[in-house]
Amino acid sequence: MNNFLSTLVILLTFSATSACSGNQGLQEKRNQTIAMADTLKKSDAEWKKLLTKEEFEVLRNKGTERAFSGKYNKHKEEGIYTCAACANPLFSSETKFESGTGWPSFFAPIAEENIGLEDDRAYGMLRTEVVCGKCGGHLGHVFEDGPKPTGLRYCLNSVALNFQKI
Repeated sequence: MNNFLSTLVILLTFSATSACSGNQGLQEKRNQTIAMADTLKKSDAEWKKLLTKEEFEVLRNKGTERAFSGKYNKHKEEGIYTCAACANPLFSSETKFESGTGWPSFFAPIAEENIGLEDDRAYGMLRTEVVCGKCGGHLGHVFEDGPKPTGLRYCLNSVALNFQKI
C-alpha cells in the first residue's frame, strides 16, 4: 500500500507540475504544486552531520544569506546549479541573469518537477518560497518581475546551491 501511495504522489506531482508552464501566475502554480512529501527524508541530526552550519540554517530552517555575500551572485561559469543538500539538478547557467538584488537569479528551473513552490507568509507578507523537489530544502523565493521568456525571477541563496561545471 505504501508503494502505491508513493507512486500516486509521484504521478500527481508530475501531472501537476507538467501543467505549470506558459503564462500562468505564481498563485496558479502554487495551487498546482502538490504538498511536498520530502522524498529524501532525514532527521535534523542527520542533516546537521551532512551540512555546514550555514547550509543547515538556510536549507532546513528557511534562513537567508546576506545580499551580495553569496559565492554564486556574480558567478559566470557554464554549468548546472544543484541542491547543496541532495545534489538535485535545479537551474542551468543558461537561465541565470543579473538581477541586481544581491542573490543569484534565474528565470526558469531545469525541470518544474525538480522544485516545489510553497506559500511563505513570514514577515507579514505573502511570497512564494522555492524548495528542492527532492529533499524539500529551502532555496529562496520566486517573484514575477523577471525577464522574458518566463517573467519570473527565482531569487536563491548561494549557500543552498552547489555548482557543476560543464
